[in-house]
Amino acid sequence: MQATQIRQKDGIFYFVSYRAKDLLARVRFISRFYGEHDQIPAAPISRDDDIAQFISRIERSDRAFQRGLSRAKVRQLTNFYETAVTQPAIPGTILLYTSEKLNFRDVGDGVGSLSEPASKFLIIDGQHRLAALHFYMQERPNDAATINVPCMIFDGRAEDFAAEMFVIINSTPTRINKSHLIDLYERVSWAAPDRKFAARLVERLYGEGDSPLRYRINRLGGRSQRDKWVLQAELFNELHRWVRGRWRSIQLAGGSSKEVPRYYAMVRDFLQAARNVFGEELWGNAEYMVTKPVTIKALIRVCGDLAREDSAEDNREARWAERLAPWREMAEMFREQGFYERFPARGEVERVARVHRDLARAAKIGIRKE
Repeated sequence: MQATQIRQKDGIFYFVSYRAKDLLARVRFISRFYGEHDQIPAAPISRDDDIAQFISRIERSDRAFQRGLSRAKVRQLTNFYETAVTQPAIPGTILLYTSEKLNFRDVGDGVGSLSEPASKFLIIDGQHRLAALHFYMQERPNDAATINVPCMIFDGRAEDFAAEMFVIINSTPTRINKSHLIDLYERVSWAAPDRKFAARLVERLYGEGDSPLRYRINRLGGRSQRDKWVLQAELFNELHRWVRGRWRSIQLAGGSSKEVPRYYAMVRDFLQAARNVFGEELWGNAEYMVTKPVTIKALIRVCGDLAREDSAEDNREARWAERLAPWREMAEMFREQGFYERFPARGEVERVARVHRDLARAAKIGIRKE
């Protein structure tokens, strides 16, 4: 299909126009929707499909998706489609997600051909609009056939990307009620034990009084007015990456009850040591990248590498600060102006790996192979 590739910072997604009938055949509805004489059954959700489970959980908890209100909203949209003539029926874009990496062949200026996913798209935003379109097509197929639907497609992203986008989109008063939103911590807490473990580390880093990241993590429902340094999902991903590689030893050592406090203490001591080395003039300074997401994620990786070599608790913060002392000479490399030229990369993922390697090399810390 023809598509326009859109780049925003390190993000890449696609704009496409689907004929109504074609689009409805390529999406799956997580919620059940009702029309006057028909219904759309909810698609079965695999236990392994974390994103669909997440969206379904939120929608089941919110009155906007209960049968009565959902039915009224769909009816209103269907009526609008019937009366809209010169005004576009669906002027806003539908947001679609697939975990598959789609192939894009650029023919010039970001316009080209985009492959179709093998499985159906998950609807991040627009389920009610598409449900109304489904019923409208049943009632007025000829009119519905003239509708083309603008869509944004996000592909090949980590599952937390889609979950976070869904929550952000639906966290305004005109969408899902905020009191019913389930933030990313709760989403991952439903999952496997290693995910629960990493989520609990994030919770402690956000709220503990001795955490260098206290109230600096951008999490849904957070009340602190302090500047946020890193998204909860990003921090979770890095901690889970570390925990997953150590999961067997964590289980043997006693599991979450014993090891969450120990791992939290290691991250706390490491970040405090890094803050001492970089100094208060760089830590939290907007003119430097030391506490920006790219560096925080790299720091968590170095923490995992260093903990593998030396995790003894006695005098750990001071001992690690001495180990990280060479970073003082790297301070100017982390000045915001020119940072991306000093750490060239094709995107955020590659840049985090680059910063990780340079920091570990300077401190003579071996990097764990994936």
